[in-house]
Amino acid sequence: MGDRFNTAAGWALFAGIIALGGAIVSSKFFHEERPEKMGYAIEGVEAEGEGGAAAGPGLNTLLASADLAAGEKVFAKCAACHTVNQGGANGIGPNLYATVGEAVAQGKGGFAFSDALKSKGGNWTFEALDHWLTSPREFAPGTKMTFAGLGNPADRANLIAWLNSQGSNLPLPAADAAPAAAEGGNAAAAEGNAAGNAAEAPAAK
Repeated sequence: MGDRFNTAAGWALFAGIIALGGAIVSSKFFHEERPEKMGYAIEGVEAEGEGGAAAGPGLNTLLASADLAAGEKVFAKCAACHTVNQGGANGIGPNLYATVGEAVAQGKGGFAFSDALKSKGGNWTFEALDHWLTSPREFAPGTKMTFAGLGNPADRANLIAWLNSQGSNLPLPAADAAPAAAEGGNAAAAEGNAAGNAAEAPAAK
């Protein structure tokens, strides 16, 4: 009985070794690698992140249609550090009355501006304010301003327009014109369609 069991166990072990060896050999001949890019390409569909989102309205267009009441609400985020009334005292940040159009980091009752902001030069134009409000640290690396910035372009435009109404009152820019090329292409297409329809129409009798 013991000899039969040993013989059967030996044959089972031998069969296992043969099977393992066969698997190793076959893997050498039929090796399958993962493709570099999974899935299948579908024509007309861009990969996520390619092409990008369509650009929104420019700063001029947003300023031309700015909502002053909304801008005043956005200023509530700034009120902890800034005053905006005429003759108002400086706080953690400078008083912002009549700031739009003024020289960057100048005046304001002797407020101690950072060297980073002083080195910028120029004036607080609409564009400069938009850049500053987007990211103070990118506009003037090393600035003492701790505010991270406003990511919404409409919020920035509304705030700039409202600040402009607080003592500066510079004329707001006109909205950007629609792209002429696109308009010309649409007109040409319309003319082509009209010509095609006229050619297909039956002659009057």
